[in-house]
Amino acid sequence: MSPNALLRPRADIELPGRLADSLITTQGAVLRTEEFSGWLAGHRRAHAFRVDRIPFTELDRWSFHPDTGNLVHDSGRFFTVEGLHVTTEAGPHREWHQPIIKQAEVGILGILVKEFDGVLHCLMQAKMEPGNPNLLQLSPTVQATRSNYTRVHQGAPVRYLDYFVEPGRGRVLADVLQSEHGAWFHRKSNRNMIVEVDDDIEPHGDFCWLTLGQIGELLHLDNVVNMDARTVLACAPIGAVDPDRARDPFVAALARSRHAGALHSDVELLSWFTAERARQNVRAERVPLAGLPGWVRGTHAIDRPDGRFFRVVAVSVQAGSREVSRWTQPLVEPRGLGVTAFVTRRIDGVLHVLMRARAEAGFLDSLELGPTVQCVPGNHDDLPPEDRPAFLDLVLSADPSIVRYEAVHSEEGGRFLNAESRYLVLEPEEDQVPLEPPPGFCWVTVGQLTSLVSHSNYVNVQARSLLACLNGMLAGAR
Repeated sequence: MSPNALLRPRADIELPGRLADSLITTQGAVLRTEEFSGWLAGHRRAHAFRVDRIPFTELDRWSFHPDTGNLVHDSGRFFTVEGLHVTTEAGPHREWHQPIIKQAEVGILGILVKEFDGVLHCLMQAKMEPGNPNLLQLSPTVQATRSNYTRVHQGAPVRYLDYFVEPGRGRVLADVLQSEHGAWFHRKSNRNMIVEVDDDIEPHGDFCWLTLGQIGELLHLDNVVNMDARTVLACAPIGAVDPDRARDPFVAALARSRHAGALHSDVELLSWFTAERARQNVRAERVPLAGLPGWVRGTHAIDRPDGRFFRVVAVSVQAGSREVSRWTQPLVEPRGLGVTAFVTRRIDGVLHVLMRARAEAGFLDSLELGPTVQCVPGNHDDLPPEDRPAFLDLVLSADPSIVRYEAVHSEEGGRFLNAESRYLVLEPEEDQVPLEPPPGFCWVTVGQLTSLVSHSNYVNVQARSLLACLNGMLAGAR
């Protein structure tokens, strides 16, 4: 046997190009783009969905633990709502207490892909989540916690799960553990996967095949593509798109940003981020929910007397298309519309994004790269200008002429109620965004972001959502 007979190439050099071809293809071979809205509306009409607020006493199989006051499920699975005590050495708030969702299980967020007419298509699902404002949105092929796919709820099996848990059922194109919202989850992560199949798969009625380009166009619509789909799509190692295909100069600069040089080398970027992680110290200690300072438990909610930030509520759910058709659960409800924005700048014709090294109490490593701005503006109304988030006022007062992308997207609808953010990509005048930004910020290309997303705990979920939206702007290479 040849000494090299067992060796294989370390990377599939054709995959990035195949994904890029899917991105620039905006008409699918299975479902036409103009047919999608009717397809989704038909699924809304076909199933009975209902979500009602209820008092905590009406939660089924959920209760407050008699010792800790934590909100727990009697199976010991799914998740718990606990307390968290946080101290930090930076920012206007150096210490606080808050409720937090503790979900130790690693879930699976997976998209199956298959070639039709030589172009990769994604198998996407119309999935109801109780926290989504419009309930039904486009989700990955599989979106399930371990408790769900091991059927703790005694419901129906998760369709297509075996392609993601049984080795050899398909070819893995991406597989990485990614964090979720560090402000509301304690060290929560999901396995983000993309798996290619050759099998003839007849989609169940709630599923459809779409190209990356079709999904990219849908990302321009409010509350259509859910958060779990966006984070998986961001993990796709999409290759270069020809800038000459783009009619819009901004899109051409975005296309170059996927493969061209950068203001900072990869080593410089990683060194800066490592230094930020070493510099910013966040300590988070889980504590009992009972008697949590600054929070009050009522009959229908756990919230702050001043009504800020968020509250914990309870709901009953009816969903004819889910593995279980009826259930109750707690949800976290933020108090206001969020703003999540990338501020960008062209540097030598290459688009760069201004990323922030963002500390959140629930992160495993305390710090990840986040968008330029990520907050609920109303939570900062009472702060003096020097304590308000950097660039927030620039984003809020942005003239429409500098807005390159805008859509309202929901956050995780399985745990959060009516959690929406206004996602933006802005290109201000150069004198508003200096090449040497304030401490904690760094200019990064889309290509560098894509490389970082292939690893865990570098790019937070809001930034991954915006990365998926940026990629979507290349749909058809407008």
